[in-house]
Amino acid sequence: MAGGRRGGGRHGFGGFPEGFGGPGGPGGFGFDDPRMPRGRQFNSDDLQLMLLSLLAAQPSHGYELIKALDTRSQGFYVPSPGMVYPALTYLEEVGYVTVEVDGNRKRYALAEAGREHLEAQRERVELLFAKLEHLGRKMEFMRRAFAGQGQGEAGEDTPEGGWLPEYVEARLALKHLLFRKSAVSPDEQRRIAAILRRTTAEIEGKPEAAPNAAPDA
Repeated sequence: MAGGRRGGGRHGFGGFPEGFGGPGGPGGFGFDDPRMPRGRQFNSDDLQLMLLSLLAAQPSHGYELIKALDTRSQGFYVPSPGMVYPALTYLEEVGYVTVEVDGNRKRYALAEAGREHLEAQRERVELLFAKLEHLGRKMEFMRRAFAGQGQGEAGEDTPEGGWLPEYVEARLALKHLLFRKSAVSPDEQRRIAAILRRTTAEIEGKPEAAPNAAPDA
């Protein structure tokens, strides 16, 4: 895909201070996957993949795609027309989308080549939208924290921002622990990695075989 064009949003938020808001606050609640863009920025390839994914759901005009990204991120990421339309033009040039003129507007649809490319990048696309929606929830969490809003109606377990304080605290504690363990020995790194793999599998509800388990006879 084309490079060089950077995909930003209208908001100037760059990440939040570590531990911001005290116990139960949203600080340090970001993604650390090296495959993901840092902070709020999505590059041109990221934007193109997200546009293709949205077009896989239904053909759309450019402004509808902008609105969809706005909605998915709760206003956190709203690329400008100056970023979206050049990206769509590029996708048309490489044969990933088709264009139908609708009055003085263009309606974009996913081409078969674009569908194949999207399928090849499925994991990346899932991570991009997971990050997009996570950042939107984080922004909403911050808005409610600044407004002094916490728990929802009496008897509800889930705060209106969607994250329980103990969930935020547990994730922050894990992140801080891994920072402190960044210089440990290779053996300790292997031990931690095994624990994290087991924990990840448990959270996902998938069985995780023991690393040294004997194969079936």
